[in-house]
Amino acid sequence: MGDIEAHQREAGTGADGHAEPRTHIVSELGMAVRLVGDELHGSAPVVPEMYVPGTGFVRTSILATWADVLAGMLIGGLLAPRVPVTLELAVDLYGEPPACASLHGVGRIIKAGRSVAVASVDFTTDGGEPVAMGTASFMAAPDVTLTLPPLATTLAGRHAGGPLTAPFAERAGCERREPGVAVLARSDDALNASHTIQGGLIALAAEEAVLSRAPGTTLASLAMRYLRPARVGPLVATAAVHGDLARVDVRDAGSDGRLTVSATTRTFPPRG
Repeated sequence: MGDIEAHQREAGTGADGHAEPRTHIVSELGMAVRLVGDELHGSAPVVPEMYVPGTGFVRTSILATWADVLAGMLIGGLLAPRVPVTLELAVDLYGEPPACASLHGVGRIIKAGRSVAVASVDFTTDGGEPVAMGTASFMAAPDVTLTLPPLATTLAGRHAGGPLTAPFAERAGCERREPGVAVLARSDDALNASHTIQGGLIALAAEEAVLSRAPGTTLASLAMRYLRPARVGPLVATAAVHGDLARVDVRDAGSDGRLTVSATTRTFPPRG
């Protein structure tokens, strides 16, 4: 599911030898969220650490992460106290992301089914220019011992984090191992309410695998199908690129290499 604002992980040690709290990676993306009628509105400042390396464009994986946050919180409010898990997540950009000081997202429930719920998220610049649209579907986690508080309680205790002070991939521990292959380490500050690796961070691994084979490009679209929880890690994303289209398999190396996510992407043409 979306962001784990309730989780402040313990990582690292201070000068006195005691553990210092480390914020969740997703919270460092700095999205403030508020309920407006039946919608969730999110807003976050844009900083260079969010850009695809070598460009001035916000990563599509960050838009996917924010979409997962807004949609997941909405569906979480619908299913509470059950925890929602993401089944599918897709983000499509209207064009290369324009330069802007902040980005805004509006999440809406578009299907409240008995077994599957679906939400949409529309992104715009601070000036109201459309940037991207996202869609995500969820089901309740099979483990009924996992619970969430009501949405109002979650929002009351939630604080926008940030700013991101290291490039997103570096902060998340995602490395390009070779052309077409990226590896995402498992860390406590990257987990969701199901105690598995957060879906938006898996999007980062898929994005990095593709970009390592297509330098100078950014993702125009990203569609992910979550096949099983990413519990152990590290995750290994392998991209097969054909022109501007790619298929990415993300496998959990610590769980016998089982396929966790199947993704497809499309890139914008290289600039220049």
